[in-house]
Amino acid sequence: MTIPPPPTGDDQALREQAMKRLKDRRAFQYNLVVYLVVNLFLWGLWALTDGLGSYPWPVWVTLGWGIFVALNWWKVTRRPITSVDVDQEMTRLRPS
Repeated sequence: MTIPPPPTGDDQALREQAMKRLKDRRAFQYNLVVYLVVNLFLWGLWALTDGLGSYPWPVWVTLGWGIFVALNWWKVTRRPITSVDVDQEMTRLRPS
């Protein structure tokens, strides 16, 4: 087994960015599981106590919390800004 060389400045910055993205994804997975478990519990509680003919109050928790889960998913899955993106935006901003 070979030992990799120590990271250079660019490699270290890239490694930190990769670690942040991996931590964000792991945190999203955890939050999604908590969201699903809590909502299943609330819907089950509603079904067992109020019955299926009453007002479905857990819908407000599911929808409200679901908005934040969706926003977190968008944050985690969007593509990072690259130097190509910056160059293209600078070209658009330059006067013709």
